[in-house]
Amino acid sequence: MKVCLDKLGAFAAAALLACTLSGAAQAAPSQAGPPQTDGPSPSPSAPTQGSKQPEPETHMTRQQAKELFRSVSEILTFASEDSQLPIRREVKRRLITREQVQKYVLDRFHEDKGAKRMEREEIVLKKFGLLDRDFHLQPFLVSLLTEQIAAFYDNKTRTVNLLDWVSPEEQKPVIAHELTHALQDQHTDLDKWEPDTPDKVSKTVAEDNQMLAIDERDTARDAVLEGQAMAVYMDYTLRNSGKTLRTLPDVGDDMESSDDSSPVMARAPKLLQESLLFPYRDGLEFEQTLLKDKGPQYAFAGVLDRPPSSSYEIMNARAYEREQSVPLLRMPDVHPLLDAGYEPYDIGVMGELDVKILAGLFGGEAAAAALTPQWNGGLYYVAQSKSAKTAEQRASTASLCLLYLSAWRNEASAAEFAKMYGRQIAVKYSGVERDSAAETTPDEKIYRTNEGPVLIVREGKQVFISESFDLDLARKLQFLLLGAQQGDATQIVATQERPVHDPIVPLVRFMSNAGVMKSALLH
Repeated sequence: MKVCLDKLGAFAAAALLACTLSGAAQAAPSQAGPPQTDGPSPSPSAPTQGSKQPEPETHMTRQQAKELFRSVSEILTFASEDSQLPIRREVKRRLITREQVQKYVLDRFHEDKGAKRMEREEIVLKKFGLLDRDFHLQPFLVSLLTEQIAAFYDNKTRTVNLLDWVSPEEQKPVIAHELTHALQDQHTDLDKWEPDTPDKVSKTVAEDNQMLAIDERDTARDAVLEGQAMAVYMDYTLRNSGKTLRTLPDVGDDMESSDDSSPVMARAPKLLQESLLFPYRDGLEFEQTLLKDKGPQYAFAGVLDRPPSSSYEIMNARAYEREQSVPLLRMPDVHPLLDAGYEPYDIGVMGELDVKILAGLFGGEAAAAALTPQWNGGLYYVAQSKSAKTAEQRASTASLCLLYLSAWRNEASAAEFAKMYGRQIAVKYSGVERDSAAETTPDEKIYRTNEGPVLIVREGKQVFISESFDLDLARKLQFLLLGAQQGDATQIVATQERPVHDPIVPLVRFMSNAGVMKSALLH
């Protein structure tokens, strides 16, 4: 994350520059010495042919380690006073190597239910065009997270994990961030507050709509946790300036990622960059608004006790304050039409965050800035053809058929979104041809592709999209989905029963739970 210093003021600039972490995760401390770790030190990476040999990685001295460990209690007191979350017990701490960080990331991939679900939903992201067809998510995420993790709090062991190759002074602001997670855990058991998502595919219309009603809970809760921790992190960096996040101008529009010292992050697809930064950037903006409007007790303990349920509430903090209903669309019963030839694969909300990422990728930042505030609800449904028998066939986007219904605040925004989405069809598929002869209205567009027909229809303030379903079946599904939105069915208040699927939720949650990300701390 890059904070535009010229807009934050001289006091904030001086304080933030003093604790800049740019390159900290790859720069060695000035004093060399034996590592203080719970495991072996990693070997320096071998240089590639023709490349400049990297500097040997050095580790924290024993004296530095003692200094760092002593500072934890002091920083914990600061975090508690800043957040007004009480200290109920001491927090364990340990020093880890880069090798142990990589093992931690790999272990999460092997053990975490969200990571397993993410692997399944990788194909959905590719069907939407949010990831390239030939992109391999898991190995890239391992490299990205190994580079990005700056520290992490493990709520399973209630331990804050610190990096043995970064100097104490550079780590202290990060410790303030991670100790905020420890205080959150002491206020509300994070294992219960963020339970594992059940790995379930809905089979009935009742289950479909139950999933839609609670779909984005994980995304919103991760933004709460990281936004609160970022607020304490910033206040810690500003502690000698006489400024706090609460007294600064609004920081939301002034933040952008910096990849100067993050080569893997620089190569990351837009989806991964936005998913990684959303909990920190938008969560911080959410937290700052609540701090200014309601004060720290409301912004910390109050939000933990009444968490938001959608990215819409995070991106519109005053809608959360007003307890405003989240715009949700209703799923009709499509199972009688589909179950003979298809298996249900995935269903979820296309929330405000999803639309921002999709519009930015398909139409650019200007389109995202213009369209995102006009979003007024969205859902998607994915079915897999039963004709896909082999593992290779089932891993192909050609095996999936997609329905996507989006709602907008006005017809102009709906028309612009439909036009933008249509332009992307030739990027997502090969052999694309417009089938104007099959179109029945000026607001309908039909394309023939290598994975079957694509139907895009704007009807008033709504846009219906079908990809890969037979055209006759697509028209029947269009009738059902648009018909289900009549009356009061378009506004359903989200419940808090259990989390489910959103194509981006597993990415946001997995990366958030992996630990504080270096790019979120770059200034």
